[in-house]
Amino acid sequence: MAVVARAPAPEAPSRREEEPRLDLRRRDFLSAADLTAEELAAVLDRAAELKAAIGPAAVQPLAGRTIALLFQKPSLRTRVSFELAVRRLGGDPMHLGQSEVGLGVRESVEDVGHTLERWVDGVVARTFEQSVLEQLASSCRVPVVNALTDLEHPCQALADLLTLRERFGRLRGLSIAFIGEGNNVFHSLALAGCALGLEVRIAHPDGYGPSRSIVERANRLGQVSGGRVTVAPFPRAAVRGADAIYADTWVSMGSETGAAARRVAFLGYTIDPKLLAQAPPDAVVLHCLPAHRGEEIAAEVIDGPQSVVFDQAENRLWVQQALLAEIYRGAG
Repeated sequence: MAVVARAPAPEAPSRREEEPRLDLRRRDFLSAADLTAEELAAVLDRAAELKAAIGPAAVQPLAGRTIALLFQKPSLRTRVSFELAVRRLGGDPMHLGQSEVGLGVRESVEDVGHTLERWVDGVVARTFEQSVLEQLASSCRVPVVNALTDLEHPCQALADLLTLRERFGRLRGLSIAFIGEGNNVFHSLALAGCALGLEVRIAHPDGYGPSRSIVERANRLGQVSGGRVTVAPFPRAAVRGADAIYADTWVSMGSETGAAARRVAFLGYTIDPKLLAQAPPDAVVLHCLPAHRGEEIAAEVIDGPQSVVFDQAENRLWVQQALLAEIYRGAG
């Protein structure tokens, strides 16, 4: 996904034009690869500043502005953290569920985009297909932010990286072992992590690997930073020497019909004390939640001393607030 910018006026022939790097103003954020390494670092820096201050931001770039939260999928962390982020920047969040909007069902994605741009100042969208998000952004002249699609979860990746930076004091040179499906969370983590110089490993059952094109793109991003994606033959190989061990649910929203087959395929991919013992003693455990204790992660691991899972959840607020603050910085 190319870096994009907003057209300054309705009569402009094109909605998008290139803006200078390190300037996120009026930009879409549809993929973790939409930000350069420098921009990713800048968002993490801003998030750390906001977290240290706690409470409403001193600068209120969303004052007098409304941000639509357009969700095809139900949510706890994404909805609450984005609503709080918008409010702490002085804005008004407006939640719109699928039953109210019927995105792509009751009316076309394009018509929803054209309508919302007349009323609101931005859209945070949580959809199934990435193509729906891209259609929405293409038909809407206000910034669109990816709050999760089946392909990517870039705001989660930002929270993961902030959590790791807090724990280790750096990102470059760290290694993450992702145990399970090469899904949307892994895709965004690979793209952002490689851009910032991390090794992102994955151990997955046959047939549940990541997108080849995203892995190739992540490795290209890592050519400058030293980051890379590696595939381990089994979980124990992935966690050896890793700084962080990452679990995610075996059955995501939309894949419930194949739940039984997935649970069979993922046997042996649980992060339990025995697997964790193969990692260094200072390794941390990540999970983007919701978690299913006893499936992808053992209760004693997620609730244990090496878990930073709820730090991750908290950090969704700070990275999303930072991202919105940069998008609307100096907006007139």
